[in-house]
Amino acid sequence: MEKRRLGNSDIEITPIIMGTWQAGKRLWVGIEDAETVKAIRAAYDAGITTVDTAEVYGDGHSEQIVAQALHDVRDKVVYATKVFVNHLKYDQVIEACDRSLQNLQTDYIDLYQIHWPSGSFKSEKVPIEETMQALNDLKQTGKIRAIGVSNFSRAQLEAAAQYGRIDSLQPPYSLFWRYVETDAMPYCIENNISIWAYSPLAQGLLTGKFGPGHQFEPGDNRADNKLFKGENYERALLALEKLRPIAQRHQTTLANLALAWLMAQPQTCAIAGFRHAEQAADNAIAAQVHLSADDLAEIDAIGRIVTDHLDDNPVMWEWS
Repeated sequence: MEKRRLGNSDIEITPIIMGTWQAGKRLWVGIEDAETVKAIRAAYDAGITTVDTAEVYGDGHSEQIVAQALHDVRDKVVYATKVFVNHLKYDQVIEACDRSLQNLQTDYIDLYQIHWPSGSFKSEKVPIEETMQALNDLKQTGKIRAIGVSNFSRAQLEAAAQYGRIDSLQPPYSLFWRYVETDAMPYCIENNISIWAYSPLAQGLLTGKFGPGHQFEPGDNRADNKLFKGENYERALLALEKLRPIAQRHQTTLANLALAWLMAQPQTCAIAGFRHAEQAADNAIAAQVHLSADDLAEIDAIGRIVTDHLDDNPVMWEWS
């Protein structure tokens, strides 16, 4: 699979990135460790050599599963993980990084990211310069190679960039969720910051596998996703019907059409999650789907059936 450069770093990443939130099990149902390990390995075998995880995904469980799957090919993969919002003071960042290094069974993390801005989820406010100082020191000592942020607005990204080089922004971004395009994306393009789009399939909605009136099992975080509710969901189902002929024209799936559209956006890679080896291998095929300018414009217009009616809140979930 063709590689891309991570920001201004010397790190080479794949345009499709393994997403491993589900590997932590918390807020997901029906996840089995052995299946996850097989799926991660299948993604690697299919050419996806970049993996994204976080300390908060099952309190390190996701990181441990990543290590279990990829430890023997560590020198051939790029590890990205994140420090959570409750660990943003200087000493906490250092300690969190050491825990992640242990969980990942490695002596360096390629990309270390601030998972949410300080103050999120009613957390204590920590000055961004304090957090960035810790990250800069970790980079200086070789424990991390690059610094990224996740769920930051343009203003928050600009503030962090005053205190050190930011090489990536990780926002929710898909054909059905596009806030980043009018907020942080222009700044990322101007400053050569890679965009790592999470939920690139709108948590499975863009696969087309959910029908009218779908209900998630208790404990599944997608029950709180605004895209699966009311008129948003009805519009999404309508848009998917309009996308099907385009997917058929390219002899591909709805999921891979949506991933290919996303990877064609400026500086954007797609973090695709999976439960099983077959899904992981299928995701990789999206890198082979080539869309013309007319295709991209047609898909763009269909996506706006959904996005033109969303409110101004950039958070995808209605968490209580």
